[in-house]
Amino acid sequence: MPALDMPIKELEKYQGVNPKPADFDKYWDESIAEMKAVDPQVTLEKAEFESPIAECYDMYFTGVNGARIYVRHLRPKNIKGKIPAVLQFHGYSGNCGDWFDKLGYVASGMAVFAMDVRGQGGKSEDVGGVCGNTLHGHIIRGLDEKEPKKMLYRDIFLDTAELAGIAMNMECIDETKVYAMGGSQGGALTLACAALEPRVSKIAPAEPFLCDFKRVWDMDLDLNAYGELRDYFRLFDPRHEREEEVFTKLGYIDLQHLAPRIRADVLMFTGLLDSVCPPSTQYAAYNKMQCTKKHILYPDYAHEYLKDVNDITYEFFVNGKY
Repeated sequence: MPALDMPIKELEKYQGVNPKPADFDKYWDESIAEMKAVDPQVTLEKAEFESPIAECYDMYFTGVNGARIYVRHLRPKNIKGKIPAVLQFHGYSGNCGDWFDKLGYVASGMAVFAMDVRGQGGKSEDVGGVCGNTLHGHIIRGLDEKEPKKMLYRDIFLDTAELAGIAMNMECIDETKVYAMGGSQGGALTLACAALEPRVSKIAPAEPFLCDFKRVWDMDLDLNAYGELRDYFRLFDPRHEREEEVFTKLGYIDLQHLAPRIRADVLMFTGLLDSVCPPSTQYAAYNKMQCTKKHILYPDYAHEYLKDVNDITYEFFVNGKY
């Protein structure tokens, strides 16, 4: 078997190396309370895109710190009773994608909510001071603020949970059948969503990002999506005098530390040649989950589309195949 990281037996025991802040649980409990105090001011407008099977809406809601978050929402026409819902989260720098690729779930009697991440390639607002793309530096955004609640990914994680709650409160949605999916950053946000909104009942994260930051640095893989870590140290701590402080602060948004909160059934996908989100970092989160879970491995795949992942996820959500 090709090898990039640890042998499988070691991966299955690996518990991560990135520090967990001492007040981690208090930090997130207070953040969730802050989110729940927000008036989401949900708006739905008929989209220009039309389908004979789906009602399609441009949806906005207000997240923490006042940002307006954009979602493509589709639901079957002529709904009778309550239906399941799928939340979709996209990769780093991307957006919620086309309307067309969501119609398979709608045709199966499900609603879809696909969210644009603030400041990235879609329409969601980053309230950092400007309109439009503010992509570069999202991992380290707020790292030098005295208050760790100013870290941007905290707000992004909360957006996912708020969206789940909004979906669950819709009259047509069965709140016991709200699922989440995504790859890379989308996989990370899928984990965050289920951790912060434990009523989410099934999730399918693929090759999740934002896990075990220090392990990425230890492997000398702070490149590509994690390149911001290298840039940060080169520019602001070139002798690594604050290394422990930096990685501990990043621990607030390290999904391995949120993973024990997940109560959903988990179907996770990992490529063992992934040099962008190394397998050990993904296992750091997976191994801490205390829920029903299954890990599907791709020995010859790197950080890329994993063959059949959408079909397997569909059967998991729609047919209950595990």
